[in-house]
Amino acid sequence: QVQLVESGGGLVQAGGSLRLSCAASGSFFSINNMSWYRQAPGKQRELVAAITSGGNTNYADSVKGRFTISRDNAKNTVYLQMNSLEPEDTAVYYCNVRLRVGAIKYEYSWGQGTQVTVSS
Repeated sequence: QVQLVESGGGLVQAGGSLRLSCAASGSFFSINNMSWYRQAPGKQRELVAAITSGGNTNYADSVKGRFTISRDNAKNTVYLQMNSLEPEDTAVYYCNVRLRVGAIKYEYSWGQGTQVTVSS
């Protein structure tokens, strides 16, 4: 059983910053890719940023230059530093991790989501 606990969401004014965290715990051998997704009301869930176990990153065009994804492998935690926030960033943010749970068995797990609201 794997648990992902997210924190760091909240209400912020446009131009402000927030830092999201997502910590994984439970039974697994290792964590491969770690990602952040978001879903705004009435819209599909979209990938915001991802980071590999080796530290390679990729970002949605809409957040490039404003958001930074990072990870602490010792803590099984992924972070999303969000700067210069815009009202369009308002959404529920979810972390997603790819876990190795067996010799050649992998699973994906989702966090519970954390609300980010940016006021204009």
